[in-house]
Amino acid sequence: MGMTLKELATAALVVGLAACSHKQAEQYAGTSAAAQAPQGAMLAYEHDVRVALGADAIADRIQALQDACIEGTHGQCTVLDVSRQGGDYPNGRLIVRVVPEGVEPLIGMAGEGGEVGTRRTHAEDLAVVVRDNRQLVERLEGERSQLQAFQQRRDLSVADMIALSRQIAEVEAQLQAAAQQAAQHDLRINTQKLSIHLEPPRGQTGRSEIAEAVRDFGTTLSLGTAWTIRASAFLIPVALLALALAAGFRAWRRRRRARRGRDAGPG
Repeated sequence: MGMTLKELATAALVVGLAACSHKQAEQYAGTSAAAQAPQGAMLAYEHDVRVALGADAIADRIQALQDACIEGTHGQCTVLDVSRQGGDYPNGRLIVRVVPEGVEPLIGMAGEGGEVGTRRTHAEDLAVVVRDNRQLVERLEGERSQLQAFQQRRDLSVADMIALSRQIAEVEAQLQAAAQQAAQHDLRINTQKLSIHLEPPRGQTGRSEIAEAVRDFGTTLSLGTAWTIRASAFLIPVALLALALAAGFRAWRRRRRARRGRDAGPG
């Protein structure tokens, strides 16, 4: 028995919805893959991470991170800057350039036993500067080829040969600079700059400030006492002068009132 018109319409609707869902799933998968691994992107990534860690562990953690970078534990890595500070406000900073696969392991190592606070990632698009540098190299190579071909002529004078040699040397120097620039671009694209800052939690910082204030109480008291003595020594002459002026003013007013009284008496 054949299918009714209603059954045919229902079957067609189900097939259409299934095909549409399959197409949308393929589109979502393609979008996710493109977001995870952009093709042909020339981006220079920089990461800045701040980690709250116990004050006693900061120096050892910085040293461990530095050793991991130097030994290439998480891939090719170069230490760019390292600093440590002890005392009442201990902190540490490590700046490295590492392959992309090593960024997260180093951040995880830095935050072990602590807490990763602020994290900032910045990407600079180098596509334009890379393209311009390549065009510069192509132009310089063309100029060098032309100059070298012209240099092979036998009818050149000594002055022409000297001028050609000078121009070829200038082009070679520009090519070398462009090659160094290209190498720098490749380094920034193939590796990422990571800055890790370690500092104690806010509670420890507050306790350090209180301890420092208690420790400096005697010094602060001495400085305050000395300042008070100096201020008193400065103000005493001023106060004496003011008292003398006030006494003189009052005596002058008394004499003036007495003179007015005598002048008014005979009348």
